[in-house]
Amino acid sequence: MGEHQADHSAADGDAGPGAAPAPQKGTPQEGSESGDRTLLPTATPARTRAAVRRLLRPHRALAYGGFATMVAATAVGLLVQPLLGRVVDVVAEHRSADALTFPVVMLIVVAVVQGGTTVLGLSLVSKLGETVLARLRERFVERALRLPLERVERAGAGDLTARVTGDVSRVGEAVRGALPEFARSLLAIVLTLVAMAALDWRFFLAALIAVPIQAFTARWYVRSAVPLYARQRVATGSQQQQLLDSISGADTVRAFRLQEPHTAQVTERSAAAVSLTLRGVRLVLGFYNRLHVAEYAGLAAVLLTGYFLVRDDAVSIGTATAAALYFHSLFTPINSALLLLDDAQSATASLARLIGIADEVDARDQERTAPSTAPDATDASDATATAAAVTATGLSHAYEPGRPVLHGVDLTLAPGERVALVGPTGAGKTTLGKLVAGVHEPTAGSVDLSADGANGALPVALVTQETHVFAGPLADDLRLARPGADDAAVRAALETVGALEWAEALPDGLRTVVGEGGHRLTPAQVQQLALARLVLADPPVAVLDEATAEAGSTGARALERAAARAVEGRAALVVAHRLTQAAAADRIVVMDGGRIVQSGTHDELRTADGPYAALWEAWSDSRTAPGSGSAPGSGGGH
Repeated sequence: MGEHQADHSAADGDAGPGAAPAPQKGTPQEGSESGDRTLLPTATPARTRAAVRRLLRPHRALAYGGFATMVAATAVGLLVQPLLGRVVDVVAEHRSADALTFPVVMLIVVAVVQGGTTVLGLSLVSKLGETVLARLRERFVERALRLPLERVERAGAGDLTARVTGDVSRVGEAVRGALPEFARSLLAIVLTLVAMAALDWRFFLAALIAVPIQAFTARWYVRSAVPLYARQRVATGSQQQQLLDSISGADTVRAFRLQEPHTAQVTERSAAAVSLTLRGVRLVLGFYNRLHVAEYAGLAAVLLTGYFLVRDDAVSIGTATAAALYFHSLFTPINSALLLLDDAQSATASLARLIGIADEVDARDQERTAPSTAPDATDASDATATAAAVTATGLSHAYEPGRPVLHGVDLTLAPGERVALVGPTGAGKTTLGKLVAGVHEPTAGSVDLSADGANGALPVALVTQETHVFAGPLADDLRLARPGADDAAVRAALETVGALEWAEALPDGLRTVVGEGGHRLTPAQVQQLALARLVLADPPVAVLDEATAEAGSTGARALERAAARAVEGRAALVVAHRLTQAAAADRIVVMDGGRIVQSGTHDELRTADGPYAALWEAWSDSRTAPGSGSAPGSGGGH
């Protein structure tokens, strides 16, 4: 429902990661820890291959069709060398010019047929690649959005950013360019060697002289390139992380005169990335030097074999010419295949990083859905938990190891009950709300939801004060919460939160483009938009984390009424920005120091001797103070 910031020190008053960027030294290795950074995982080669097979499985017919067409195109193209050899024989034997008609006509036919089948084959292979790439992107985005925020923070935003941008682009480039050409080159190599054997098996043996050199070169390159490109991608992510840290903390950097140290850190990480790139260039140059040796050795062997076979009248000059042309024609596909091997290694490293994120999320899902090994109980407390919409048991959470912000919190929300969380800054209110909403995973304890969302929707939704308005028509922005909602449902949701009047008054009504580059909404309107999304999503449980804080004094009451109508009939956990929200709740939970210290109705807690009574008295006094404006919050912290 709302946009959740990764920086808990700004959006969450708990002891989360600090806003000031921490200096980091060296280039971290993937999957390892460097300072406070634990990079996101990278899939193993076996796991990467298995994921690719799973992505290809639904498109086997397209894959077979593309492969068969490419085989046909390559096989037709191999008729060129024998036809040219026949032309050489006609000339060498001084036959009439009419004898050239057939091979010349056939060369034209071969060119036309090969061109058509090649275009068709490349189109099919490209379609296969784009289809699989689209599914890979969808899977990656889906899994990346489900990563817990604290896991992203431990890795650093730069690591995820590098995967979203550089790695996805690298895989996309490989699929569009490398995959079709690589398939075509491999087919050309295999079928050309078969054609050479068909001319004379001795030509085939001569051509094989180049194979050991090429195989050794390819093996050497792969063994060197795979770890090098993996380190290069990690170094790029580290470089982006340092840039993000320095830019996002620019105010702090300037305030403490840290420009030079941060510039030095950016330079150091950039130098590490450039150094690895130059090592890759040197690796490629050595790779091609060795390939040239293989080409000249093989061609010399084929020509020498042809000389002896022609001398012994074992083959004609045309046949020897065809064999030499066959081997020479291998230069391009072999070089292309091995050149694309460079792209393939880089793309494979990027693909492993993308699949690594998906695997981590899948592993977390399996842990979350694994059957409990605890014995079944039939006591009254379990019966109460079953009847509850939300049951939080023993919740503890720490954004950093050894610095817990919640300590063994137990909380139950009955269906339709509205519970307000109040307490001073840093009490743990926002953290508890996000644990219930599933944004964070508890360090210890569990959150059980007894109800499922309607029509497969999420059972719990979170609305915060940081709401993002997506660029596009207002109605489409709302339908993000329920894509199938019709206009009547959209209008009803806006009416529920008191936003229909101003929405229809926009220049184009609900079709008005909002968000970046569109009509600008006020902060109160943005929050009403978030509450309308909540109504459309219709979850049985709602968490409101200061969802009315952006209204200011003038629109506070209206927005509080809108929030009350939005959560009507749902179990609601409300992080109260104003004590008027708490007073209207069915139950109030007071937190302090990451623990629940009081729980009860407004009247019970106001008359009792405790922290809530003190908060209420201070708030009441501030309302009656001369010159006071709107009511202050209950501490405003999280």
